[in-house]
Amino acid sequence: MPVATLGLVTADATAPETGDWPEVRLHVVTGKGGTGKTTVAAALALAIASRGQRVLLCEVEGRQGIAQLFDVPPLPYEETRVASAPDDGGDLYALAIDPESALMEYLAMYYRLGRAGKALDRFGVIDFATTIAPGVRDVLLTGKVYEAVHRNRRGKNARQYDAVVLDAPPTGRIAQFLNVNSELAGLAKVGPIRSQADTVMTLLRSERTRVHLVTVLEDMPVQETADGIAELTADGLPVGGVVVNLVRSKELSDPARARALADRLPRKAIETDLHKAGLDVTPQLVDGLLREAREHAERRDLEDAQRERIAELEVPTYELPRLAEGIDLGGLYELAADLIEQGMA
Repeated sequence: MPVATLGLVTADATAPETGDWPEVRLHVVTGKGGTGKTTVAAALALAIASRGQRVLLCEVEGRQGIAQLFDVPPLPYEETRVASAPDDGGDLYALAIDPESALMEYLAMYYRLGRAGKALDRFGVIDFATTIAPGVRDVLLTGKVYEAVHRNRRGKNARQYDAVVLDAPPTGRIAQFLNVNSELAGLAKVGPIRSQADTVMTLLRSERTRVHLVTVLEDMPVQETADGIAELTADGLPVGGVVVNLVRSKELSDPARARALADRLPRKAIETDLHKAGLDVTPQLVDGLLREAREHAERRDLEDAQRERIAELEVPTYELPRLAEGIDLGGLYELAADLIEQGMA
């Protein structure tokens, strides 16, 4: 399997030597659907790994989004290296966690059920357990993440990670997903599953974890981000930063934007510049350009209003551009470098 090179992540000389979250070992990334949370999670993991750290990037929704971003085959339930730095630098591993495999691993680890566990799987018991009880499903998913983080302390032969980045469920479900002991209240008040949920919560509510929220400069995603922060805070889950993704470039200066909104752009000067560029200037062409300029200015005004709302959330904020070519592996490295320069990683 081809492994990307972390050396391609380069940041400006003014980038901070360490990021804003040096003590955090678990970065949970969530966001409303369509905001690009998987892309941001992958870029953040790349950025951390490029500082010479070993990082595990996990997904739990079964979409194989990480494999698509890194242009590798679908990820198995096995930690797979997807990017590496030369000269003993950082490494990025990826893992697709599914509840069925997590439960099999749980049974093997805590109950020594080897062949018996496989028999349960054949009879459909595993699928039944993880479907009928969503709370159990989430405990298994977060439990695997917990195990990866805590290898730093107790693992002897297992691969240890400096940080784990989790591409988590969307904002509308994130508090429920992370608040696993509450979800189990009506299912398991005692026993090993309940004990594991309580143990996981000690990590999720600690200073070693931060939940980062991804949004775009539109009303509904920003509102969902605000609601998500309020819900996470109420549940005692630590909020990290807000990543504003897919930010459009500023085609007009502030004075030009004001003139565009007032329909005062210099038509004659625009026609002259078009002639100098060798274009066939028609009234329809100029009208279209002026209309696009006004629409751009109006959109910028709306986006600035959303920025003000995000600023009122009083959490660290980072911005990532909308890439004209879309997201490929090269674009992912660009976004990782942007996060380093802004101090997120």
